[in-house]
Amino acid sequence: MSIYIGREVSKLWRRICAETTTEINLLAENWKYILSGLIFQYLHGLAARGVHYLHRPGPVLQDVGFYLLPELGQEKGYISESVFTFVFISFFLWTFHPFIFKAKKFYTVLLWCRVLAFLVASQILRIITFYSTHLPGPNYHCREGSKLAQLPHPDSVFEVLLINFPRGVVYGCGDLIFSSHMIFTLVFVLTYQKYGSRRFIKQVAWLIAVTQSLLIITCRKHYTVDVVVAWYTVNLVVFFVDKKLPGSA
Repeated sequence: MSIYIGREVSKLWRRICAETTTEINLLAENWKYILSGLIFQYLHGLAARGVHYLHRPGPVLQDVGFYLLPELGQEKGYISESVFTFVFISFFLWTFHPFIFKAKKFYTVLLWCRVLAFLVASQILRIITFYSTHLPGPNYHCREGSKLAQLPHPDSVFEVLLINFPRGVVYGCGDLIFSSHMIFTLVFVLTYQKYGSRRFIKQVAWLIAVTQSLLIITCRKHYTVDVVVAWYTVNLVVFFVDKKLPGSA
């Protein structure tokens, strides 16, 4: 038994080493795309921080989703964040499974190049959209009477550039259409739909995406339109960008 375990551990180690070497070579060729995608994540956060300075709280707009779905309340807002965190961590870990398991349909570096391309394209559209029209935020900290609804004029440019992470991200206002959480969720689900191998997990992933949509609305973090627009925009972005990218992951 010990001999068998030792043999399997040796095989696994050789696989990890071989895969690591391959991925390092791919990273050396594609690091500019990875770095650019990561830098844009900061720029996206900076844009969201900037629109918060322009946000003006007002009465919550009439919304079909608010009418149909019960309000969970401010104290249960963590539920949607917990689901999103689960989706993010699960997807991130899955992208590294080729280092361990034999069955593989992609290289991790190339997959992340595609994922970041999908995210950047969607986020560019998102920035254009939420700067075009400023809506009063429906989230509790964005409503009239909340000290977080409006940001005071910044004392320096560094105050803006630092974006007060992570508090500035969690308690942002004004970056509504369309939902950033749904951008990430749908990009991850669509990517697994193409490169994943387990049909059951694909079905569960879509169920989680729908659940996440409903939770965002019931927690009053976005208007229904923010979620609806995300669903068709991200799907179209992934469809067209994927066709433009060379080869497969």
